[in-house]
Amino acid sequence: MPNREQALAFAHENRARFLEDLKAICAIPSISTSAEYKDEVRRAAEWVAAHMQKIGLENVSVMDTPGHPVVYGEWLHAGADAPTVLVYGHYDVQPADPLDLWETPPFEPTVRGERIYARGATDMKGQVMASLDAAEAVLRSGGAPVNLKFFIEGEEEVGSLHLGKFIADHKDLLSCDVALNPDTGMLAPDIPTITYALRGLAYFELKVYGPKSDLHSGVFGGVVHNPAQVICELIAGMHDADGRVTLPGFYDKVLPLEEAERAELARLPMTEAFYLEKSGAPALWGEKGYTPVERTGARPTLEINGLYSGFIGEGAKTVLPAYAMAKISCRLVPNQDPADVEGQVRAYLEANAPKTVTWELKSFPGAPASLSRIDSAGVQALAKAQETVWGKRPVFKREGGSVPVVGDIQNILGVDVVNTGFALPDDHLHAPNESLHLPTWYKGIEALTHFFFEIGSRD
Repeated sequence: MPNREQALAFAHENRARFLEDLKAICAIPSISTSAEYKDEVRRAAEWVAAHMQKIGLENVSVMDTPGHPVVYGEWLHAGADAPTVLVYGHYDVQPADPLDLWETPPFEPTVRGERIYARGATDMKGQVMASLDAAEAVLRSGGAPVNLKFFIEGEEEVGSLHLGKFIADHKDLLSCDVALNPDTGMLAPDIPTITYALRGLAYFELKVYGPKSDLHSGVFGGVVHNPAQVICELIAGMHDADGRVTLPGFYDKVLPLEEAERAELARLPMTEAFYLEKSGAPALWGEKGYTPVERTGARPTLEINGLYSGFIGEGAKTVLPAYAMAKISCRLVPNQDPADVEGQVRAYLEANAPKTVTWELKSFPGAPASLSRIDSAGVQALAKAQETVWGKRPVFKREGGSVPVVGDIQNILGVDVVNTGFALPDDHLHAPNESLHLPTWYKGIEALTHFFFEIGSRD
C-alpha cells in the first residue's frame, strides 16, 4: 500500500540526487525558437524519456509532432476506482541572449548560495523535475494512490503550436480526472500560491508602408507622410487617457469582477509598492478604476513589444523611412477570443490609418484565457498539500501570463486544471541569470508528494 511518510522520507533523503538530475537537464540547450538547436531539443526530450523510465513510469514514448516532440509516460496501477492525474510540462527554454549579462554560462548550471543559475532552471525544467521527483517518491513508497500520466512538450516557448492538435488526436491516451500544470509560481518563499486563472494571448505584427524606398528627409520631408510618425500615432491612439484600450468592441465580452473576488485579490501582497520595487519603474500606469493586481490578472491589456523604423544606428542619417513595424500583444481574460481581437485591431486600423500609407497586419497563433474552479477537488487537494508543507493556507491569484495548454486541456479533455509552481518573482525567468530558489523547490517537491496522496483520497 502507498505510504505517505515513506514517500516524504524518500524525497528528503534524495535531495542531492534530485539536484544533480536538475543540473543534467538544465545543461541541455533546448532552445525551441531556433532551428540551430533542433537536435538539442530532441536530446532534451530523450533525456526526459530516459528519466521517466528510470523512476518507474511505463509506456514511455518520444512522440513526434510537426514541430518538436512530446514525451509521454504513465503508471496506471492504482486501480479503476482511483483518480487519474495528468501532469503537463515543457522541456524547451528561451534563448539565453544577451550572453554577456550572465554571471555564469547559461547552460553550465551553477549553485550559488540558495539558488541554482541556468537557463530553464525555473521556467520550467525545475518545475518538471519537481513533479517527476514527487512521482518517484510516491512510486518508491509502495505504489501511487493515483494513476499517473505525464506529457511534457517541447514547444511552449514558441506558443505550443502543435499541442492542441496533439491533445485532440490523443484524447483517449490523455484522458484523466484532473490535470496538474506546474508552470506558474509563488508570490514569495513564505507565501504558498495557487493560480486559478491565466490570461490568454493575441499577438500581431503591424507594418505601415509609405514610399517605395527610404527618402532624403530634407527633400521629401513635409511632402511624403512618414510611416514612423503614422505608426506612432496609430499606437498612441490604441489607449485613451484612462488607460483603456480603444479597439472597437474590445471589452464587450469581458466578465466584470465580482466584489467577493475583488476582496480575495485584495488579500494578495501585491501592492503598488510591490510592482514599483519589482519593475524599477518611476511610477505605475494602467486602467483607471482597478488596482495593480486586478489590472495584471483580471483585466485585458494591449502592449507594444517592439518598434522598428528607419535608421537606428549610432550617429545621424537623415532618412524618411519607407516603412515602420510594431509588435503588438494583447493579454486576454475569460470570454475574449483571439480571433475576435484580430478583427478589432483590423477595424481600428481601417478606421484610423490615413490614406497616405498602406498597412498589413500579421496575426500569430493565440490562446484563450482559462479559469479554474477554486472549489474543485484538485484545487482543494493542492491547497491542503501546500498548507501542510508551509503551515498556512495558500493565497489564490490570477496570473497575468498565458499558458495555452491549460485552455486546450479544459476544452478538449473536459477536466479541471490545477495550476501551481514554485517560481518566484525574482527568478529572472526569460532574462539573464535565470535561477531557482532551492529551499522553495524542495518544499515544492514535498507539496506535490502530498498532493498525489490528497487527490487520491478525494472524490
